[in-house]
Amino acid sequence: MREIVFDTETTGLNPAGGDRMVEIGCVEMFNRVETGRHFHCYFNPERDMPFEAQEVHGLSNLFLSDKPRFSEKADELLDFIEDSPLVAHNAAFDFGFLNFELERTGRSGVSLSRMVDTLTLARTRHPGAKHSLDALCIRFGIDRSQRVKHGALLDAQLLAQVYIELTGGRQIGLGLVADSGTVSVAESQRPVIVRELRPARPHFAAAEELERHRAFIARLVNPLWERFAGAN
Repeated sequence: MREIVFDTETTGLNPAGGDRMVEIGCVEMFNRVETGRHFHCYFNPERDMPFEAQEVHGLSNLFLSDKPRFSEKADELLDFIEDSPLVAHNAAFDFGFLNFELERTGRSGVSLSRMVDTLTLARTRHPGAKHSLDALCIRFGIDRSQRVKHGALLDAQLLAQVYIELTGGRQIGLGLVADSGTVSVAESQRPVIVRELRPARPHFAAAEELERHRAFIARLVNPLWERFAGAN
């Protein structure tokens, strides 16, 4: 199954109040395995960047001034995501901005039925724990050393690894897949070793071995088992 893990960076928290998307990063996965394909773009928000938002992602007015507007890249983005499920962390936030930008250009928004929220998955699997992307990377041992500031593509790449762990880990790809009457191993992390079953070998004591054992026992003085015999 094809899925798209994505993240956005914005000028603030409320698209209805005038905030805009300034970056999107999308990572393609197939059967929970990253394919190496991605879509990444910065956008000119056509408004000033608040200081608080710039502190989060580091995207300044000057940096974004020569970037394309969302409307110029919308079709390319839609061609990449196709009709695949879309995975995001606190997905309602990212879907809200994505659909606001699409509808602003006269296009239809993405159906919420395609939304997969890793925040909800994390809360279900680890109730009471911290569920930020940083916290989940620490929990699953995912290297986040390059995450000095938020960045849509880097965060989507990290989230793809988190999503794998939240949905069963790397072993999720190991299974029997039926395809046109055949059965095969879909993905294995190591070679499969097949060993032949050997018949059981007979084990018994020969008559002379039993006789030597009886002679040895007869020479024992006050054996331990006789002292405790009948103790119960």
